Amino acid sequence: MGFLSGRVSFERFRVISGAPRQFGQDHIETLEKYSIDRMKIESPDQPRIGFLAGEHLLDLRFGLEKNIINDALHFGIRIDSDQIPAAIKRAWLQMELAALTADNPSGRPTKVQRQEAKEAVEARCEEEARSGKFRRMQQFPVLWDVRNSVLYFGGSSASAMEQSQDLLEQAFEVELERITSGKLAQAWATEAKQRKALEAAAPCGFLSQDDSPGEVLWWNGHSENYDYLGNEFLLWLWWHWDTESDTLTLPDGSEATGMFARTLSLECPRGESGKETISAESPVDLPEAWQAIQSGKLPRKAGLTLVRYGEQYELALQAESFAVGGAKLPPSEADEERSELEDRIDRVRNLSETLDLLYQTFCQRRLGKSWTSDLQQMRSWLKAKPGSAKKPAA
Repeated sequence: MGFLSGRVSFERFRVISGAPRQFGQDHIETLEKYSIDRMKIESPDQPRIGFLAGEHLLDLRFGLEKNIINDALHFGIRIDSDQIPAAIKRAWLQMELAALTADNPSGRPTKVQRQEAKEAVEARCEEEARSGKFRRMQQFPVLWDVRNSVLYFGGSSASAMEQSQDLLEQAFEVELERITSGKLAQAWATEAKQRKALEAAAPCGFLSQDDSPGEVLWWNGHSENYDYLGNEFLLWLWWHWDTESDTLTLPDGSEATGMFARTLSLECPRGESGKETISAESPVDLPEAWQAIQSGKLPRKAGLTLVRYGEQYELALQAESFAVGGAKLPPSEADEERSELEDRIDRVRNLSETLDLLYQTFCQRRLGKSWTSDLQQMRSWLKAKPGSAKKPAA
C-alpha cells in the first residue's frame, strides 16, 4: 500500500501555490475525475496517466476514510504505455513484404510496396495497442502531506515524475517544485538571511590548499543550482562522524546519531577516475572507501542509519536530489489499524524532518564563519592515513 507498509522510497515536491488547508470530499472527487479508467489519449503512442486509490494496480475505490489519513492524502498514479517491441514490428514488416513481393520476378520490394508494408504495420500496431495486448502498467505511490505542504512521490524515473507532476498540477490546480539539496539550501538561506553567502558559494576543492573552487562534472554551473552541496554534505557527515562524534545537535535542539551503512557510491568530480560503489556493513571503514576520497572522489549516494528521539531509520540518500531509497521506518506500537497507519505517516514526516535538520546543520557551517575551520580540518583528515583519525574519548 505505497507509503503505508514496507520500505519506502521517494522524492519530494514542495507545494508552492494552491496548497489546501485540509483535504476533503472535493479532493476525493478530483481523484475520481482523473482516475486512470477515465483518462483518454489522442494517440496509441501516447502514455495514459491517471490516479489509483492506492491499494493495488487496479484499485479504483476512492474514499474519505481510505485516502485521507492523518492530514495526508494517500493515493497512487498509474502510467500505461502501449509499446510494441521493435523485434515484433520488424517481424510484421518482413511478413508484409514477403506477401507483397511473392509475385515479383526479382523478389525485391518496390518503393510503393515498401510504403504499403509500412502503413500495414502501423495500422496493426494501432490495433494491437487498442487491444492492450502489449500494455505496460507502472504504479507509483503518492503521499501528500498538507501539514507541511510537501508531496512525496514514490519513484525515481525522471519521465514518470515529469508526467505525474503535470497531472497533479492540472488536476488539483497547484504548483509543485522538486525538493533537491540545492532547493533545500536556498530555503534555509532565505530563512536564515544567508542568501548572499549562498550566492557567493562555489564547489570546494577538498584536496587543494587554497580557495580555488573545485570541479564537479555533474554540476552544470548554473547560478541557481546548488545541488553540489549535497555531495559536500555527505563528505562533511563522514568527516564529523569519524573525527568528532556520531551525534549532532540539530537546529531544533534535538540530537541525531548516525552512521554510514550498507552502501556507498562515489564518483570523481573531474571525470578522471570514474565511479565506485562499495557494499559492506560499514563501507566507510574499508580501505577502498578511504582511497576513493583521498583521490578526490565525492559521495553521490550513501546508506545511512539515523536515530532521533529513540527511533531508528535505515535508508539510502542520493546526494544531489535528496531522494530517499529503501527506507526502513520504526514499527508502530499502536493496537488499532487506523492508529498504525497514522503512526506510519508521522514516521515518514519524522524521517523527512530529520534529514532536513541534519542538512540545515551542515548549511549553517558551510555558509557560516565556521566553514574555514571545518574545511581545513577536512583537508588534514583527507591527508591522514586510514585509522589515524580518532574520535575523542568519551
